[in-house]
Amino acid sequence: MSYTAALSGFLMGAGLIIAIGAQNAFVLRQGLKREHVGLVVAVCVFGDVTLILLGVAGIGTLVQRYPLLLQGLRFGGAAFLATYAFMAARRAWLGHVSLAPSSMVVPDWRRTILACLAFTFLNPHVYLDTMVLLGSISTRYPGASRWAFAGGACLASISWFTLVGYGARVLQPVFRNPVAWQVLDASIAIFMGVLCLSLLFRPLA
Repeated sequence: MSYTAALSGFLMGAGLIIAIGAQNAFVLRQGLKREHVGLVVAVCVFGDVTLILLGVAGIGTLVQRYPLLLQGLRFGGAAFLATYAFMAARRAWLGHVSLAPSSMVVPDWRRTILACLAFTFLNPHVYLDTMVLLGSISTRYPGASRWAFAGGACLASISWFTLVGYGARVLQPVFRNPVAWQVLDASIAIFMGVLCLSLLFRPLA
């Protein structure tokens, strides 16, 4: 039973984590630039694992009881996504990014952590997915199987962010061309903009 619960947790966790696109786009970009990749992966994993464990422990019910908290995160997250979309659009327009040695200026790690934390915790859907949904599904498994489910979901998070962060280097030959960065940043700008509008105009379920 525990093995079945762990596998179910892994599959459910993987499906939800892959669907949270803004965070993944940020991790991918950091991986391509090789900027604080380990730090970014660690922060994302820590955030996801913490929310998963809290959800399985039953804290997710608090999210449902206090909708104003989600509304605050909704507008804060929308503002952050709009800002990041503008920055990505500006990079795409200027086209100054490449993987040439002269362009490898690593930003301050504190700014990277703050951005990563914002992508992780300012998206209200993260709470609904990890805490409420996974927490609710975990109740189907009694006793130790419930925590096996949580362990599977946590393993999915660790595997996914490690793959995106460190696997991005496989694409580095493509991104030695500045045009590839313009396409990526333009895509990120559009994607972040759509997510921003989605937060503003689509009611939270």
